[in-house]
Amino acid sequence: MIHNKLTPFPKDFLWGAASAAYQVEGAWNEDGKGVSNWDQFVRIPGKTFKGTTGDVAVDHYHRYKEDVRLMAEMGMRAYRFSVAWTRIFPNGKGEINPKGLEFYNNLINELKANNVEPILTLYHWDLPQALQDEYGGWESRNIIKDFTAYSVELFKQFGARVKYWVSLNEQNIFTGLGYRMAAHPPGVKDDKLFYQVNHHANLANASVIKEFRKYVPDGKIGPSFAYSPAYAASSNPKDIIAAENAEELNSHWWMDIYAWGKYPKSAWSYLEKNNLAPAVEEGDFELLKESKPDFMGLNYYQTTTFEENPIEGGVTAGEMNTSGKKGTSKDGGIPGVFKTVSNPNLERTNWDWNIDPNGLRIALRRITGRYNLPILISENGLGEYDKLEENDVVNDDYRIDFVRSHVEAMQEAISDGVDLMGYCVWSFTDLLSWLNGFQKRYGFVYVNQHEEGEHDLRRIKKKSFHWYKELIETNGEKL
Repeated sequence: MIHNKLTPFPKDFLWGAASAAYQVEGAWNEDGKGVSNWDQFVRIPGKTFKGTTGDVAVDHYHRYKEDVRLMAEMGMRAYRFSVAWTRIFPNGKGEINPKGLEFYNNLINELKANNVEPILTLYHWDLPQALQDEYGGWESRNIIKDFTAYSVELFKQFGARVKYWVSLNEQNIFTGLGYRMAAHPPGVKDDKLFYQVNHHANLANASVIKEFRKYVPDGKIGPSFAYSPAYAASSNPKDIIAAENAEELNSHWWMDIYAWGKYPKSAWSYLEKNNLAPAVEEGDFELLKESKPDFMGLNYYQTTTFEENPIEGGVTAGEMNTSGKKGTSKDGGIPGVFKTVSNPNLERTNWDWNIDPNGLRIALRRITGRYNLPILISENGLGEYDKLEENDVVNDDYRIDFVRSHVEAMQEAISDGVDLMGYCVWSFTDLLSWLNGFQKRYGFVYVNQHEEGEHDLRRIKKKSFHWYKELIETNGEKL
C-alpha cells in the first residue's frame, strides 16, 4: 500500500539500542565469572579476525555507568542487553556467583534511575563451557533443565524491575553457525545434529516461557529471531518454489514453533525423507504449544534472494565475508532445494550484506500476517568502517541514512497495521563483532578499541548519536 498519511509511532514506543554480554563486557575472568564457549573458541588460531577476543571487549563491565549516562544524554527509552550465564552460574549450574548478580543489579538500577527501560536477554550465545564439556551443551536434553534453572534465578532476582525479556537470541544463527558451518562454537558440521540441537533449544525456550508466567506475571517475553525474508530471483515458478523452500526451512522452521508449537509440514517432510528430522519425545509438542510468546523479537539486517538449485551439480555451502573485503562472499545452497543469488536491485555493505529497508517492512508484514503477534525489533543496524577524524569527530552519515530508511519502513509497516513495540538499533557503543573483530563498527558511540596495541577505550559520540537523539525527542517525526 501507498499511504497518503502515515500513522505516527505510538507514544510509548521503545526507541532503544542493543548489545550482548560477550561483545561489550570484557572482564572475562573477573569476580568469579566462569569460562564460556566463546572464551575458549576465540583462542583457537584462525577463528577470529586477527585473533581478537572478548577478554576486554569495550570494558562495559567497568564502564557501565559512563555508558548509561550517554544513553540518558541521548534520551534512549530502552536498552537491550544480555546476561552472561557464567557470571551467574560459573559452571552453568550449582553455586550462584553473588558478584555476577551484583553487576546486573547495579546495571538495571542505573538504567532505571536514568529512565531507560531494561530489556534483558537470557541467552546471547555464551554457553558455559562446563556444560559443553559435561554433556555437549545444546546437544543434550539436559540443557533444558539447566537453562530453565538459570532463567528462573534471573526472574526471581530481576523480575520486579525488568518488564521485557528476550529468551533466546537468534537461535537459527547460533545453531547454524555452530553445527552446520563450524564458524561458531562448538565448530561442528553435522546437519542431523543441527536439527536435534534446534529441537532442544525450542524445548528450552518453551520451558523458560512457561516458568516466566509464574515469576513475572506482568512481564512480556519472546525469542529474537534473525529473519531474512526470502525473495525469488525471478517470476519463473521454479525460482518461486526455491524461495518458498527457503522461507519454510530458514524461517518458518523456527517461528512456527515459537508461535504455534509445531513444525511446518513441507519442511518436516523433507527432513524425514532425508533422515534429518529430530528425535521427538512424548510431551515435547504439548510443552511447545502451551508456551506461546508475548511478542516476536525480530533481528533484521537484510533479505536474501533465491533461485532453483538442481540436485545434480547443485551448489552447496557458501562462504561468509568476515574480512570486510567487498565481494568475497560466495553464494551457497542445498541441492534440490534452493540457491542464494545476488539481487541486482540492492546495494551491499563492505561485508556483502544487502541494504534493503523495504525488506524490513516485508518482514514485519509477513510476521504479522502469519502469527498475529506484536513485534519488537530487537536488532537492526549497519556494520561499517568508521573513521575517527580530528577533534574527535566521526561523520557516519551512511549509518544515519541506513537507520533513517529503516525507520521510514517501520512507520509504513505500522500504517499497514503492524503492532510494533520498539526498535533497538544494533548497537549503542561499538563492540566486538564476533568473528570480525573491532574493525566492523555498529555503534552510535565510537570506542577507541582496535585489534593491535594499547588503546584507551574512550567513548566518542558519532554524528549518528546526535541524529538519533533528535529522532527520539520527536518520537520519530523528525527523520
